[in-house]
Amino acid sequence: MAHCSNQSMPPHMTVFILLGFPALQETPLPLFFTFLALYTFIIVGNAVILVAVAGDPRLHKPMYFFLCNLSALDILFTTTTVPKMLAMFLFQHNTISFAGCFLQMYSFHSLGVMESFILVVMAYDRYEAICHPLHYPVRMTPQANARLAASAWAVALIIPAPVMVETSQLEYTARATVEHCFCDHLAVVRAACQDAGTEQQTFIGFCIAMTVSLVPLFLVLFSYGKILASVLRIASQEGWAKAFSTCTSHLLVVGTYYSSIAVAYVSYQMEMAIDLHVLSNVIFAILTPMLNPLIYTLRNKDVKEAIKTVFQRVFSHLKTP
Repeated sequence: MAHCSNQSMPPHMTVFILLGFPALQETPLPLFFTFLALYTFIIVGNAVILVAVAGDPRLHKPMYFFLCNLSALDILFTTTTVPKMLAMFLFQHNTISFAGCFLQMYSFHSLGVMESFILVVMAYDRYEAICHPLHYPVRMTPQANARLAASAWAVALIIPAPVMVETSQLEYTARATVEHCFCDHLAVVRAACQDAGTEQQTFIGFCIAMTVSLVPLFLVLFSYGKILASVLRIASQEGWAKAFSTCTSHLLVVGTYYSSIAVAYVSYQMEMAIDLHVLSNVIFAILTPMLNPLIYTLRNKDVKEAIKTVFQRVFSHLKTP
């Protein structure tokens, strides 16, 4: 926390300085090219999934509709932070306005909440498909799917808003230093002038983060508990394999997402170097969006076939004079 005495400024006069990776300040180009490669892979990989699902009628099913939501979300999630990081590494543009910082913070946290909600909806879809196969077409109609996705988006956009507003009311100096590559809530609170409000904001932010992480995780585990109980009643091993094959990709994504959250949580609870704190949050921001396309293209036969068809069409179009 900053000790400001009488140096606090009105919000519109505050500029945040992003510290980035202090130990790597002398090697910005390797950081730039590393994050540029990761960002390009995320954008291209998730865009390919969107095009493949949209262009293949065989994938016009609830599971792939929610996968499209996840891919679009991953593109937006990384775009809220990585372009600014690239500018910081390449041009040393490490300042961000008060409004820009809070817009980035709100976008980052609302989209992070959205990711956990979409994973819950995808788990519910698998529960209905495996546990109630006869009712599945009736319950998971396009209208029902759209309502589920819209509800997840709406709630995720609302949840972080009150905390962002409260944090914006804290006092900051004219040039407040944020020990991060982007405007994460806890890092911005730590950049505020030290008073009772900062401790309260840290506690509230932590409680909300735990709630929006653990409640969706419980719902996902509950869904898969029901799925496991249903699958165990299937007599044939072939039936087991078929049932679990539709869940493997989603389970891997859930595991990746919550592993990255656990890494970020542990880093904040331990006395570690700033660079490691920053790295843990960057892993959360990049790891899941990067691995999602790989998981779904390597583990899902239908998606692989659809992507192959997309590339065949592209190459045949390029060859046509």
